[in-house]
Amino acid sequence: MKIGKLTLSGIVINLMLGILACLMLLPFLNVIAVSFSSSQAINAGKVLLWPVDLDWGAYRNLLKDGQVLHAMKNSVLITVVGTALNILLTIIAAYPLSKTRLMGRKIILGMIIFTLVFPGGIIPHYLWLKTMGLTNSYWSVWLYGFISVYNLFVMKSFMEGLPEEVEESASMDGANDLSILTKIVIPLSMPVIAALTLFYAVNWWNSYYTVLIFITQSDKLSLTVKLYQMIEAVRPELLQNGDTTAVNSLITPEGIRAATVVIASLPILIVYPFLQKYFAKGVLIGSVKG
Repeated sequence: MKIGKLTLSGIVINLMLGILACLMLLPFLNVIAVSFSSSQAINAGKVLLWPVDLDWGAYRNLLKDGQVLHAMKNSVLITVVGTALNILLTIIAAYPLSKTRLMGRKIILGMIIFTLVFPGGIIPHYLWLKTMGLTNSYWSVWLYGFISVYNLFVMKSFMEGLPEEVEESASMDGANDLSILTKIVIPLSMPVIAALTLFYAVNWWNSYYTVLIFITQSDKLSLTVKLYQMIEAVRPELLQNGDTTAVNSLITPEGIRAATVVIASLPILIVYPFLQKYFAKGVLIGSVKG
């Protein structure tokens, strides 16, 4: 049965997807509403999807001493440099592995898969970094996550699907492998590169465990670790927004937690729309072959 240009099954599928999208969006709307609501409304359970008694106290409390902004700068540095290193190394590793003429290709791929199934663990890595004197340095965090095996195989599969005739014609014109990679392969691989950039960036932005282990200096902590420490330090009787005599000035732990979620998620939500059009295309193309 057709209704206009849509079939009945298409309408049902779109309706179900719309319902699922709303169900996924509702919790985040509730978090935003809680972060902007007064403590009385939060404690009374009046906050659902819209702020009640608009109050910026949770954000003022988090941003008042500048620690969150400084931690955000640290996270931006970790994310930008870490993502750039990840993409660079993924391309450098994926391109030769996509060529069957590479000597020992199967052995190298087998060794890479072995590391995916049997990772070395964080303790040997920590001892190695400590011996090298890299603890309390962002290099300790970047070295631990230099490359993702899954993303490497996505990139390799994509490059294997590129037309060989283009590279062969460039080679006949005198181009070497480096020129072919930079002038032909990388421009053609921009969809999958954009998708993997988003993967890597989200992973670095949310990095918590590695920063907590390798970084002990307070001024070098990432946003996620700093916000967690601030959440753990929340005491309702101590969180007062300027006026210590007013009951309305109290800030609840729930408000602080909601505000931290919004602050931590906002940068990724801003960047994602610019990369979203490449996201599904890059992942699907890179995962079909291989």
